Amino acid sequence: MTQTHSTSSLSSRDWQRERRALAILSALSYRTDKFNYYLREITLGISDLLQLDWSVVTLCGNDYKILASNIELGDAGKQVYSLHGSLTGTVVETGKVLAIADATSCSQYGSPPPGYQAYLGVPLRTPQGKVVGTICCFQKQSRQFTSDEIDIAELFAERAATAIDNYQLYQQQLEFNHILEAEVQKRTEELQAAQAKLVEKERLAAIGEFSACIIHEIRNPLTTIKMGLNSFKKLDLSPLAKERLSLALEESERLERLLKEILLYAKPQTLKLEEIELNNWICQIVRSLGSMPEATDKFIKFCPTTNITTVQADKDKLQQILINIVRNAFEATSVGNTVRLLVKNIVGQKQICIHINNSGEPIPPEILPQLIQPFFSTKTSGTGLGLAICKRIVELHGGELEIQSNLTEGTTVVVQLPMCDQQ
Repeated sequence: MTQTHSTSSLSSRDWQRERRALAILSALSYRTDKFNYYLREITLGISDLLQLDWSVVTLCGNDYKILASNIELGDAGKQVYSLHGSLTGTVVETGKVLAIADATSCSQYGSPPPGYQAYLGVPLRTPQGKVVGTICCFQKQSRQFTSDEIDIAELFAERAATAIDNYQLYQQQLEFNHILEAEVQKRTEELQAAQAKLVEKERLAAIGEFSACIIHEIRNPLTTIKMGLNSFKKLDLSPLAKERLSLALEESERLERLLKEILLYAKPQTLKLEEIELNNWICQIVRSLGSMPEATDKFIKFCPTTNITTVQADKDKLQQILINIVRNAFEATSVGNTVRLLVKNIVGQKQICIHINNSGEPIPPEILPQLIQPFFSTKTSGTGLGLAICKRIVELHGGELEIQSNLTEGTTVVVQLPMCDQQ
């Protein structure tokens, strides 16, 4: 039957037991990293004081989880939840102590674990009044729990509830700190990226202004030199002199191209955006791409996507990107081979990719990242600015430029652009 409380004067034995209880509780030292050990000490203490066969601290939630026990549960611990769940549930639901002398003959609250009869359940109540679990005590024989014994159990329950509350608050604080650290790191990286872009923008602006002055100063004498060299073409020169004149003219033209590309890379870029349907637009320019000198005895093939591929872009600058990348692809492709253009949609993202692929020799992995760096070139006559300019223009559109290369597929330059918002 369910036990009722009665008041009586303390016997000498009860007085000694309370003194021992206070001594045990005073000796308990809670530390966050010793949480499970602390709760186990509580189960050991209450079992020793009240001469109990089994004591557990449970945490309530969707199920009842055993946090500590005075005996080793082993595999048998997996059976505990259903065996005394209704008894524990009553304590949690009512928020009151439940003391039953013989639970096997009292079906009102469910059955105890096999082999046990007496049951004492005390709710674990936080300082805020929330019941977070129980201390459950079991005896193999039938037993009446006295008021003093229940008071002692409640003292231990108070300590256990405080420990659980502190531990949960500690875990919440750890989680909050983790989220805060991640957010701080994210914001710091965003700030660093923004600062880097600002520094780069200021650097390029300064370089652009300086380059414009220098290029202007170089162009004037270079134009005069070219005029002088061209005038020599009218003279009757020896074959050796003609060869030297031709070389000088080629170098002056290369220098002029270099000056143009430096100025194009360094000066601030502005975009004239318009809606472009990539499938149709590439179909219109693919023939002109295949007619450049580097495409002699080579082929170009365009594979459009079946989806709508509308982007907001500067048509002239987008064409400049394709010309530059396709020219590089032709230069890396052997006679008789094909450069392929593919347009693809990225599944689940509002992104469109233009793939320019050649079947040439793969580029070594250590060189790939350097290809988009200014003034790096694998060509003897290259300026090393073509891909760097392409990358700047793509990023100005809010996209990305990536270069992939392997033995089976050759080299692929991927230009990723955002789709129009209405798409």
